[in-house]
Amino acid sequence: MQIRMLAIAAAMAAFPAAAAAQGMGQGHQAVGINSIKPLYEQFKGWIIASAEQMPEADYGYQPTPEVRTFGQMIGHVAGAGYAFCAGAMGEERPSMPNAEEMTSKAELVEAVKASFAYCDKAYAMPESKAMEQTTFFGREGSRLWVLNFNVTHVAEHYGNLVTYMRLKGMVPPSSQRG
Repeated sequence: MQIRMLAIAAAMAAFPAAAAAQGMGQGHQAVGINSIKPLYEQFKGWIIASAEQMPEADYGYQPTPEVRTFGQMIGHVAGAGYAFCAGAMGEERPSMPNAEEMTSKAELVEAVKASFAYCDKAYAMPESKAMEQTTFFGREGSRLWVLNFNVTHVAEHYGNLVTYMRLKGMVPPSSQRG
């Protein structure tokens, strides 16, 4: 699973560089942090809406014994967000309670919102800083690569939440008509 995630993140991180290289000298703007921020914002909204819409009674829902509960999934996204975004910003990961161990809907909704608020700072970093090299999970890459990896991670787990919601007869946020 980790190798697959690293491969996906590496491919996503390569896209902005390749697109920028193709556009150089042709009057095109380089592709960078502003190209992934809309994806981050979209998945952030869907994760928060999922957390808010799932009834508290279903936060313990677990489709099979081998997978996380809905609440643990929200807690995992919250905790991982701090790791990814601290890594992208070159900061120490903030010391936070383990959100995967939280059980109440109110605590988990607040935890995931706080995690995304922390990550908002990372997605607002200047383009020049986003292109700086860093080490994350023992690999070298740009800060933008780490943020791409985060978007991929959030998207993967939103897909899990969609399945949980569908199994509970709910329409996930990305399929709701406005």
